[in-house]
Amino acid sequence: MADRPPNIRRIGLVGQARYPGLADAVSRLRRFADSHDIQLLGEEELADYLPDARGFDANEIDALITLGGDGTLLRGARLVAADHVPVLGVNLGFLGFLTSIAPGELEESLELVLHGECWIDERFTLDAVVEGRNGQLTASYNALNDAVLHKGGFARVVRLAVFIGPDRQEIGSYAADGIILSTPTGSTAYNLSAGGPIVVPTVDCILATPICPHTLVIRPLVLPSSAEIFIEVVTPTEEMILTVDGQDGEHLQPGDRLVVRRAQPSVKLIRLPGQTFFQTLRRKLHWAVQHTEPRSDTPSY
Repeated sequence: MADRPPNIRRIGLVGQARYPGLADAVSRLRRFADSHDIQLLGEEELADYLPDARGFDANEIDALITLGGDGTLLRGARLVAADHVPVLGVNLGFLGFLTSIAPGELEESLELVLHGECWIDERFTLDAVVEGRNGQLTASYNALNDAVLHKGGFARVVRLAVFIGPDRQEIGSYAADGIILSTPTGSTAYNLSAGGPIVVPTVDCILATPICPHTLVIRPLVLPSSAEIFIEVVTPTEEMILTVDGQDGEHLQPGDRLVVRRAQPSVKLIRLPGQTFFQTLRRKLHWAVQHTEPRSDTPSY
């Protein structure tokens, strides 16, 4: 199989303490690591479950395991993307679209990974940069799913002007609650909830999806991944907020501009045999699942 993970001797752990299954998952990982001569390096938040947890640098580990939901995986992926460390997500939550395995599959899945019976899915990320009125950089973030510019405070629409490319070609002006700039990986997240398309992760594109636009003719756009997208807030307001992957955030001041472009770091997600994008769509989102007709003797109401 092509694109296998490297020889794994040191594994980093990132976890979300609010999940009740975290302690059991860490305990099982410790037993597996001891029996396979693997060193576990955990973030400091796991100190209650992993005595040697001290935090770690991405260049110290061969793979990263995230214990939680998609939010935990997104956080962990951003920590190691620049060092090309492969990531395996264990789903301790509910949906877990990006996380690959359930806790009960932990040991079996890790055996497959150690024997190279898996693939690496490489997902590109976005740079989301906030520039001040004078063009000076004020904040910079990296996103695996999306960068969302949205309003805060009272329920009123704002007007956003959207431009593309080095010559600042105007795409249009939106009266909306905000806009989502998404990768194909993030197409099944907030983008999908806002009416955007589902995109196969291997397609190189950036999605621009307005949030609750104030007209029926505004629709999501699929832009080339090479595009540089500029968003300016036309309505003077101090209530605009940039949210990256649903976690990091930044308040935009009047005159600030958001610039989104494809980033250099990519995220390497470990995929096990039998796991495909469309299988995940059917299993997690019940997409295009064929439902059986009710039996004739089943009462209808």
